[in-house]
Amino acid sequence: MTISAILANHRPDVLTASPDESVGDLVVRLAENRIGALPVIDGKSVIGIFSERDIVYGVAKHGASFLTKTVADTMTAPAISVTPDTAILFALSLMTKRRIRHLPVIKDDVLVGFVSISDLVKHRIEKIEAEAAAMRDYINMA
Repeated sequence: MTISAILANHRPDVLTASPDESVGDLVVRLAENRIGALPVIDGKSVIGIFSERDIVYGVAKHGASFLTKTVADTMTAPAISVTPDTAILFALSLMTKRRIRHLPVIKDDVLVGFVSISDLVKHRIEKIEAEAAAMRDYINMA
């Protein structure tokens, strides 16, 4: 299974951040949308990711003045990304090794999706449960 299987169940538009937005404005958007991260886009290119972790580190280092900084000054860059053809298990391994929770999905240098580790784990659990049910059905028919 590949990332494209997960994207099939996602909404087609991806919320993004602009590098010139203030951190304070972006924090409000994250809260309003109940999400933990956004890809940062310049033109059509993903140049970084802004996440809850960036907020925690920024406030710890700069205090309340952190909220007036720009996303470009505070985002995690460069963004680690995958393609729609990336295997889900590879993406999970990448996220675990790099200790990240979100991946932009890029096709032909354009952002086509944004997945979280929760999306990938949920998909794996559903697949494992379906395989277990099929095995139980097979055993019961024997």
